[in-house]
Amino acid sequence: MTPLIVTLDTPGITDVPGFEVAGVPCDIREKQDLKRLDLALLFSLRPCTAAGTFTKNAVKAPPVLLCQKHLAEGGPFHGIIANSGNANACTGAEGLADAQATAQRAAASLNLKPTSFFVCSTGRIGQPMPMPRLLKGLERAVTEKGRTPEHGNKGASAILTSDTRAKTVTVSFTYDGKKHFVAGMAKGAGMIQPNMATMLAFLATDFSVPRSFLQKTLSEAVAGTFNCITVDGDMSTNDTVLILANGHSGVSVGDKSPRELRVLFAEAVWKACEALADKIVSDGEKITKVVEVKVVGAASSEDAEKVARAIGNSLLVKSSWFGEDPNWGRLADAAGYAGAKLIEAKLDISYNDTPAMIAGKPQPELKPQWKEIVRARRFTVTLNLHLGKATFRLLATDLTDGYVNYNKSE
Repeated sequence: MTPLIVTLDTPGITDVPGFEVAGVPCDIREKQDLKRLDLALLFSLRPCTAAGTFTKNAVKAPPVLLCQKHLAEGGPFHGIIANSGNANACTGAEGLADAQATAQRAAASLNLKPTSFFVCSTGRIGQPMPMPRLLKGLERAVTEKGRTPEHGNKGASAILTSDTRAKTVTVSFTYDGKKHFVAGMAKGAGMIQPNMATMLAFLATDFSVPRSFLQKTLSEAVAGTFNCITVDGDMSTNDTVLILANGHSGVSVGDKSPRELRVLFAEAVWKACEALADKIVSDGEKITKVVEVKVVGAASSEDAEKVARAIGNSLLVKSSWFGEDPNWGRLADAAGYAGAKLIEAKLDISYNDTPAMIAGKPQPELKPQWKEIVRARRFTVTLNLHLGKATFRLLATDLTDGYVNYNKSE
């Protein structure tokens, strides 16, 4: 099968033929900062099909509600408007009107329907959106959008909040002599606990993709990537992942396409989501460690996930990772209270490939090796429950004093 090429830190969306991007400053934070980019526009002249996944928080920001409404209406779609610095969350009817006004202004500027635009926001909750600033910035974005790498980089930077760097990826492959693309950009560093996180992720492809197939492909990719990360265990009000397919290549992929093409496309979407999810965890607020938590041999998939999340979100476990202390007892404790089927006498725990517990019995003579492993910025802890064949993989982080200091006030 044709190999996929995954390239990190690319211009992202502008790598996909037919898409234009802009990133502009409009001082949404109202700090008289006219240099910080805080409004992004992604635009396709060609009509697109779209798919999306959204936060499961009962408190959904008005932009999320508007995106869900537009998606349900079926399109066609032409773009995404996203701002940073203000989440437009817990803002009620006024917030929804502001989100609608944003879509309306973009549509009017480009002679399209408001329902052809998605609107996304990220930032501080409970603040009214400074609409005159945003709309002025949007007019500038419409004028300045383009397809150069600089345009793509500016768009990826404009959606950042507490992130320390932009997050982009481009996946490409050749099929039947023609090169195709799935590219994306994302933001997220804190309030990271799926179902999804305080994150925005936007993907684009030059395939023509029927709506149902696109939604199925995206949902499956999100379930195994963005929904398998955690920084602090908090779920946001604004989480959104969107994908636009503009058909620029003239090639369609769907349920009736050749199996090789369907598999390649699904894998490309998965790889793009996986790369962006990893970038989000790796840029977690003030973290020093990224830890892969692998649970194998569980009686059910649900049990495997429960154990992994209990460990990845345990404050005691995360604190020990920060302290570079291979405290396997905290791992066992978290696994025990996870609510999953577990028999201590069958439990294996290891750091990378070095056992800490075998069949419920500690391996203290290996402690020097554990300590060396947890000094690394990235390592893996594996729990084998020996009760079945189910598995789950979670990317987690440590909990640092820097995180506490950063988040103790806004």
